[in-house]
Amino acid sequence: MNTASALTTDETSPSVRETVKALGAYVRPHRWAVALGLLCALAGAAGGLLQPLATKALVDRLASGETIAGILVALTVLVLLGTAVEAFGAYVLERTAESVVLAARRTLAGRLMRLRIAEWERIPPGDLMSRVTSDTTLLRAVSTHAVVSAATGAVSFVAAIVMMAYLDVVLLGVTLGVVAVVGGAVMLVMPRIARATERSQEAVGDISIVLERALGAFRTVKASGAEERETARVEAAAQRAWRHGVKSAKWEAVAGSADELAVQLAFLAVLGVGGARVASGEIPVSTLIAFLLYLFYLIEPVSKLIDAVTSYQEGAAAISRIAQVEHLATEPTARRQALPGQARPTRPAAVPGPVSVRFEDVSFRYRPGLPYTHRQVSFDVPRTGMTAFVGPSGAGKSTVFALIERFYDATDGRVLVDGTDVQDWPLPELRSVIGHVEQDAPVLAGTLRENLVFAAPGATDDDIRDALARTRLDTLVERLPHGLDTPVGHRGSKLSGGERQRIALARALLRKPRLLLLDEATSQLDAVNERAVRDAITEVARETTVLVVAHRLSTVTGADRIVVMDGGHVRSVGTHEELVTLDRLYAQLAATQLLTPAT
Repeated sequence: MNTASALTTDETSPSVRETVKALGAYVRPHRWAVALGLLCALAGAAGGLLQPLATKALVDRLASGETIAGILVALTVLVLLGTAVEAFGAYVLERTAESVVLAARRTLAGRLMRLRIAEWERIPPGDLMSRVTSDTTLLRAVSTHAVVSAATGAVSFVAAIVMMAYLDVVLLGVTLGVVAVVGGAVMLVMPRIARATERSQEAVGDISIVLERALGAFRTVKASGAEERETARVEAAAQRAWRHGVKSAKWEAVAGSADELAVQLAFLAVLGVGGARVASGEIPVSTLIAFLLYLFYLIEPVSKLIDAVTSYQEGAAAISRIAQVEHLATEPTARRQALPGQARPTRPAAVPGPVSVRFEDVSFRYRPGLPYTHRQVSFDVPRTGMTAFVGPSGAGKSTVFALIERFYDATDGRVLVDGTDVQDWPLPELRSVIGHVEQDAPVLAGTLRENLVFAAPGATDDDIRDALARTRLDTLVERLPHGLDTPVGHRGSKLSGGERQRIALARALLRKPRLLLLDEATSQLDAVNERAVRDAITEVARETTVLVVAHRLSTVTGADRIVVMDGGHVRSVGTHEELVTLDRLYAQLAATQLLTPAT
């Protein structure tokens, strides 16, 4: 199974009713613009309906020797007016279609930014991006043109049928018989178009996934000599998209040519039957001419109906993929709701200054059915000071930070910040008091200044200078060609690993947090910079609660308390001197795994 289709197979495709309901939700805010476009289209169609009758009158006048100047002028005005009205209506619909796409992209982008971390880890980012870009593009046609084409096509078709019945019922019966046969064949094709379009969109998502994978580790790809292999992956995904796209185009071509086929066959049938009726004197030749004109006029409404159904099939595939994103779990935007019969949880008013952190018998697993990564973890972190978390790889140290940030919710037990369960904090408020330096210290594309103030957009120049000095970045700024306004490249590609770590730390300090979480924040620093940054962290710890995951012995020995974790449990808590004597695992880590103090 390809990666992009993994999400599709986990979700059920919406029914026709759900698809129409979803489509209506997109169109409803723009219903008046769609109505205006529909009126313009109907006005243009009305002009076309009158032309065969005007032509019949012109032929009858020619046969009787009367003047035709007035009818020619009327026909000219009718054509010009109808064209102008249709052009205006087309502009209104195009503008509205773009507005629908914009609204869908805004909604999806907002939802993606609120996704739970577990959902983000489950689905490749490239697939999510393709749903915001290429899938929403398919809404352009189905949201406006399909609706208007279906309405105008149906009204025009019925009106033309009425006019043809007025001219000659026998010829109408011949026409409808041919159209019914061809139309029935077309309806059998439509589900194939929907399936091929959805698979084509999934394949486009595959291309995004493969490209995001390769470009996200571009140096590794080149260093590994894997350019050709990664190019082959992209080509394979593009080949799948091409194959499904061609299949969709094939069936669309069949459906698209059906209207002309129906009219051509009906023309031959009407010409034969109508010619016989003219020869027998049952109808005048002007009636046959007008009927044939209506027959060719049917091409447009029948084409619109087929286009509407085709666009609906394509749009249904897009809506299905978009709906899957809309059903993904997102983070709460308000306080946790109380259960029926319970009082709404309240949180004490915020107190300025550092916060305490407490874990009470916390157990956690990523999903039901998976083993627990934490079992009954309990510890207390008082206000201020630095607490270090140590333990073997996989002990669950970084997950402690994820539970505090509510990237995940504890399966059992409670995580308290400032004496309040984190689930009772409004999520934006909880994270506003936390500064977090992640293990890989991500840097975003943009300028150095944009990265520094990313978590604190209101930071002043003085604040920035102070953070730069604390993290030893002031010398970096001095040698950059444009100072703080120098671009840092995609994911900070123009910076060293140590520079990225210090930028991430400065970004967290600019937030002026009450709780600072540092996950291997100095692992890529040289001895001189590591000592300077360690001193800065020690200074911050006097007025902020600092939690550190570290392997460097120099960082651990300077901590006020150390929490030793192993296999998702807390083994012991104490100072370095206490734990070296009392905890065998810590003693082994200090002797073998932890680095020697920086000199």
